[in-house]
Amino acid sequence: MAEPQEKTLLYLVPTPIGNLEDITLRAIRVLGEVDTVLAEDTRTSGRLLQHLGLKKPMLSYHLHNEHQQVQRLLERLEKGETMALVSDAGTPGISDPGFLLVRECLARGLKVECLPGATAFVPALLKSGFGAERFTFEGFLPVKKGRQTRLQELTQEHRTMIFYESPHRIVKTLEQLAEVLGPERPASVSRELTKLFEETVTAPLAELAATFAARPAIKGEIVLVVQGRKEERPAKEDRYKNDDRDE
Repeated sequence: MAEPQEKTLLYLVPTPIGNLEDITLRAIRVLGEVDTVLAEDTRTSGRLLQHLGLKKPMLSYHLHNEHQQVQRLLERLEKGETMALVSDAGTPGISDPGFLLVRECLARGLKVECLPGATAFVPALLKSGFGAERFTFEGFLPVKKGRQTRLQELTQEHRTMIFYESPHRIVKTLEQLAEVLGPERPASVSRELTKLFEETVTAPLAELAATFAARPAIKGEIVLVVQGRKEERPAKEDRYKNDDRDE
């Protein structure tokens, strides 16, 4: 007889980044089966559960309380309670809380399962038209300390670079990237992905900075994709360069 599979106690459940049709059937099933939903914002996730016709106990789990919450959650999970972790939108743990709880669960031998689903950077990367064979996800750049150091490190990056940015910092970020990577470096800004006013603008960094600086207001979560540095190919060597034949 096959041994019974270990019970999953913590599920990471991606939720729509805008369009509610992007929830998966599996995500709906898991949210309906778990004992508790851990939510970055219980109001936002509460509306989603209501839309799905689900009623579940919810606990707040976000950046400012995760260190205080982890121990209490682990105790409940060890007793066999099942939980689903969701963020406001997208996949929890991607520039959102989740890593700490997952790490501690794994350290204690508690089974964790991550469902595939919505995340903002994949459609933004593919819509940019830049190379997707190799890319680096940078998340949010440091706001103050370490920002210039990180920007300088990126000058040598050959892979396509993906950033998350807030509407009120996107112009500054575009200007700084244009300064360190060059004003003509191709880039793409995707905004309001999957929503009614979805927009992707592709242009050189300096042009993007000017375009968005001219707008009276910028709304929506933003994904910025920047083409990597082109690899310099060595010039073809003279086939007779090292020829020691007599003239």
